[in-house]
Amino acid sequence: MKAAVIESVGKAVVAEVPDPTPGPREVVVEVAACGLCGTDLHILQGEFAPELPIVPGHEFAGAVVGVGTQVTELAVGDRVAVDPSLYCYECRYCRTGHNNLCERWAAIGVSTAGGAAQYAVAPVANCVKLPEHVRTQDAALVEPLSCAVRGYDVLQSRLGAHVLIYGSGTMGLMMLELAKRTGAASVDVVDVNAARLETARRLGVSSSAASPDELDRPQGWDLVVDATGNAAAIQDGLDRVAKAGTFLQFGVADYATRVTIDPYRIYNQEITITGSMAVLHSFERAAELFATGVLDPDVFISDRIPLTRYPEALEQFASGVGRKIVVVP
Repeated sequence: MKAAVIESVGKAVVAEVPDPTPGPREVVVEVAACGLCGTDLHILQGEFAPELPIVPGHEFAGAVVGVGTQVTELAVGDRVAVDPSLYCYECRYCRTGHNNLCERWAAIGVSTAGGAAQYAVAPVANCVKLPEHVRTQDAALVEPLSCAVRGYDVLQSRLGAHVLIYGSGTMGLMMLELAKRTGAASVDVVDVNAARLETARRLGVSSSAASPDELDRPQGWDLVVDATGNAAAIQDGLDRVAKAGTFLQFGVADYATRVTIDPYRIYNQEITITGSMAVLHSFERAAELFATGVLDPDVFISDRIPLTRYPEALEQFASGVGRKIVVVP
C-alpha cells in the first residue's frame, strides 16, 4: 500500500509499505481522510522522540475492511472514526483515570503506524461507529474535536464567562465553537493571520483582532486559551487573565519554549494556570457532538490533498496557509 513516511528528521516521503494485518482485537481501516496536525510537524522536527521511520497520521476515519479473530463489535463495511490513544492501563496514572498521562503513553501515528496511508490498524476499542448522515471523509475532525472537548473539561467553563482565544487555526476555531455552546457571554479571538481571523468572524466571534490591545476588556478575560504554542502569545495571554480567571495552555509549544510568570499576582488574584493534553474520556462525546453538527466540515476543512502529495501538504500546513488540511488516499 501507499503511505506517507517520515524517514528521518526533516524528511517526509510517500512510499510503498506492507499492508497491515490486524491482531485478535484489532481492525484494519481503509482510510477515507487523514488530518494534518502540529504534532506531525513536531515529529518531522525530531521532537516527541518517536522511532523513525514512522507512518504519521493520528486524525483519521474510514471503513473497516478487516477484523481480528476476536472482534465481534465491528464488521467489514462499518464506518468509523479512530481514537489514536494507546494506553497501558497498568501505571499509576491509568489506574487513577489520567490515561492521557500514561507512563507508557503511545498513539497511532506517533509511536505506531498511522492513518496517512491507504490502510491503518486500530484496536477495536478505539473505533467509534459513524451514523449514516456523517460523511466518512469529514470524520477526521472528530479526533481534534475530542482534544478540544478535553480542554473544556479542564476549563470547567461556567455560564456567562468572557473568553479570549489566541489563534484561529483549526483548534482555536474549535475552542470558539465549544465556548459558544457552553454559554460564554463573549468569545474574542486574536491572530496575526488575517485570513484565519476572517473564518473566526464567519463563525460568529464576538470580536477579533491582531492583538488584544485592540479589544475593550480592561479587566481581562475570565478564560484565556492559548491555541498557538507560540511563546509571545502565551506570555501575552498570561497577562490578560482577569482576577479569579483561568489560563489554559492548549496549543503544543516547542520543548524549548519558555515564558515568565508573576507568582505574587497568581496568589493575590487567585489565577489558575492549567494545561490540557490530547484526549481523555472525550472521543465518544466528540463523535456525538460532531454528529449533531457542532462543526461545519466545509468551513473547517480548507484543503483535501491527495496522499501522494503529503510532503507538499506538510509544507503548506507549516506555512499557515488554510485551516484543517486533510490528505485523501
